[in-house]
Amino acid sequence: MATDSPYLAARGAAALLDLTDRGRLLVTGADSASYLQGLLTNDIEALKTGQGCYAAHLTPQGRMITDMGVMRLGDGILLDVDDSVTDMLRDRLEEFIFAEEVTVDDLSRVWTALACCGPEAAGLLADLLDSEGGLDAEQLQALVEYAHVAAKADGVDVVVAATSAFGVPGFILYLETEAGRVLVRRLAERGAARLSADDADLLRIEAGRPKFPAELGPDVIPLEAGIENRAISMTKGCYVGQEVIVRILHRGGGRVARRLVGLRFDDEAEAGVLLVADGGKAGPDTVGSVTSVARTAGDGPRIGLGYVKRELAEVGTRLRTVEAGHGVTVAALPFT
Repeated sequence: MATDSPYLAARGAAALLDLTDRGRLLVTGADSASYLQGLLTNDIEALKTGQGCYAAHLTPQGRMITDMGVMRLGDGILLDVDDSVTDMLRDRLEEFIFAEEVTVDDLSRVWTALACCGPEAAGLLADLLDSEGGLDAEQLQALVEYAHVAAKADGVDVVVAATSAFGVPGFILYLETEAGRVLVRRLAERGAARLSADDADLLRIEAGRPKFPAELGPDVIPLEAGIENRAISMTKGCYVGQEVIVRILHRGGGRVARRLVGLRFDDEAEAGVLLVADGGKAGPDTVGSVTSVARTAGDGPRIGLGYVKRELAEVGTRLRTVEAGHGVTVAALPFT
């Protein structure tokens, strides 16, 4: 259950979150951008140093392998992924290298990552970090998703990237592991609260942001999760899985069999629970499933995310959980 103070700090001040459950791959070499261009859904070749984007890696059938943050550093391209797929993704990227000048290195145990989020996060970071050209809160606030700046913390290099993962202004900081521990301590001394995983998940769910693998598992097409505007370039050349995406968008008018929606629960619920239409029965009447659940702040009601059939995805539609029969209402995203 989320505790009030860190959650409210993220909403009104600044809060910290340990991101050691994320993996970090650095792709370098003269062909790194063109190589990733054919494997990822977004326009990697268009990125200049300091820019970034959200992207996905798909199967040829257009299903999710993983999502990721992509950042064009001065000496390579940094991929931020869920740690559970780090080894698999590194192996896949290396598998397709033939004559290309590309190297893939796993920096997950060399660099750490932490998030600092909330309306006061930019000012807090600007006070603690140094940059050759100067670093101020307005500069940080102007960064779009995964755009980043190079800075230093007590002489140690830090990459500061913008993130919208928590529905509040936020930044991910990448730096050497030991320096990261020192920076966390200094941020906490300045009043940044430490978010729990439950607090972070509540913020994510309220923002309507799908997460790998809960909402972005191997059976999911990106269009079902509603991430196409963030993760997919509609103008770039070929990438793995593109044929399926284009067919849905242009021949099918963007229609998919199910949609990711917000859910408000009348009673207790948990991820994995199946849903039926109000009055329906389990089995052939099953219309969806719950993927994430969180209790709102102050021991409030539960909300969550889940997939339901397209025709039942309208806000206000009433559903029920299969076993307990508890009522569920489809809600607009983000939650308000």
